[in-house]
Amino acid sequence: MTLDQLMMLKAVAESGSLRAASELLHKTQPAISQGIRQLEAQLGVVLFNREGYRLALTDDGKQIYQHALRLLNEATAIRQVAKHLSSGNEANITLAFEASFDLARILPILEITQSEFPNTQIVLKQEYLSGAVEALQTGKADIVISPIEIGSSQSAQMELALLHQGKLIDVASPRLLLRHPNLRFSSELLNEYQIIVQDTGKGTKNIEYGVQDGQRRWYVNDFHTKKMLILSGMGWGKLPDYLIASEVANGALNLFKLQDKQNEVSLNYYAMKTKTHLLGPVASKLWKNLGLYGQQQN
Repeated sequence: MTLDQLMMLKAVAESGSLRAASELLHKTQPAISQGIRQLEAQLGVVLFNREGYRLALTDDGKQIYQHALRLLNEATAIRQVAKHLSSGNEANITLAFEASFDLARILPILEITQSEFPNTQIVLKQEYLSGAVEALQTGKADIVISPIEIGSSQSAQMELALLHQGKLIDVASPRLLLRHPNLRFSSELLNEYQIIVQDTGKGTKNIEYGVQDGQRRWYVNDFHTKKMLILSGMGWGKLPDYLIASEVANGALNLFKLQDKQNEVSLNYYAMKTKTHLLGPVASKLWKNLGLYGQQQN
């Protein structure tokens, strides 16, 4: 059984005649007739009823025809992927992003990229704190989006494109704040649990920002768990502004100001790539579109 024979089966089944199939496939009628008979002999079934004016699939033929369509579609897909790869396009690219970044902002860019390059898989990796930059430095990501401010020694090895500015804001539930009606200093929250997201990289190993000595704390792996705990009144901490906008608006979460600490942190989010890693066509197009987005925002 060959793909050529399956194409003959498809052409005859859909046109109903050897003549029409011959014109469609640019083969002689005897060649198509012989190909169909050979396929029937190999499969041990009769594919067409030849008694009428038009060639019609038998019941067995109808089942074989459906399987043939799937195989031909797979063959077409393989050819498209091979053409895609032979042209230099990547099989996959990885975009790592720091979890405080609002991914919804660039969904149209990802959709455009996937639509233009459907045979390249886009792998999205959500990282926390220094994890995204580390993924870039270790070659585990082609492009990253992160607010991490990098030193001059590292920035010399990277290209940056400013995307937009976001914020991390201290919030707590009304239930927690009722326990502290005159809250002014962080020391008053020592016995409340500060909810802290753990770094997926090594950049802040053994370092905790904005955490006072003696503070009770809980560690979580993602912002959604952190938000759930804060909403329940079990703790407090900073969350991305976009993630809490509706809860702040309806009063489920309250902003609060402590006189002895920074209650709001502004973050500049950058798209980053290394200068030494040459991007392929797909990643290059994604990088270009991210840069254009940043120019529109700033």
